[in-house]
Amino acid sequence: MSDTEIEIVVDDPTAPEADSPAITSIRVVDVTVSLLLVALALTLGYDNWRTGIAWDATGPQAGYFPFYLSVILAGASLYGVVVAFLSRQEASETFVTRAQFRRVMQVFVPTLLFCLAMQFLGLYVASFLLIAGFMRMVGRIALWKSLLTAFLFTAIMFVTFDIAFDVIMPKGPLEAAFGY
Repeated sequence: MSDTEIEIVVDDPTAPEADSPAITSIRVVDVTVSLLLVALALTLGYDNWRTGIAWDATGPQAGYFPFYLSVILAGASLYGVVVAFLSRQEASETFVTRAQFRRVMQVFVPTLLFCLAMQFLGLYVASFLLIAGFMRMVGRIALWKSLLTAFLFTAIMFVTFDIAFDVIMPKGPLEAAFGY
């Protein structure tokens, strides 16, 4: 047995590039999310204030507890903004790189399109397109395997929900053509 160790390194071909440029810093994301939460808290607070935030003869009005939760949310979010600016963290510390962002968008965009397509094509056709598209484009799986898997999964979903459990699911023109 030798004293030298052999190290085997296997690179992940799907891993993002190490030299990918940064898109934004952690501080920018912290401040942006905190300000969005402040805006949400103000919107919710105003709406609950209109509903009523006082006590009446029967107890608290409908907006009492949600209003004060909105005040707490706004305070915590403003605290987050202050901490982000006062922290000793490097302002240039990377939150996400271009390669990482591209990988997230590979999931987000098709999912968003699925939600939009479901409104017009129904759940089953939109699911078929999403599954086949993910398998083909992201997984780089053979077209016939992607189509077959998407068809089988969608058919099983249809049989399970529409036939076995008689659950009303969003339908599109294809289901209407078959009388569902």
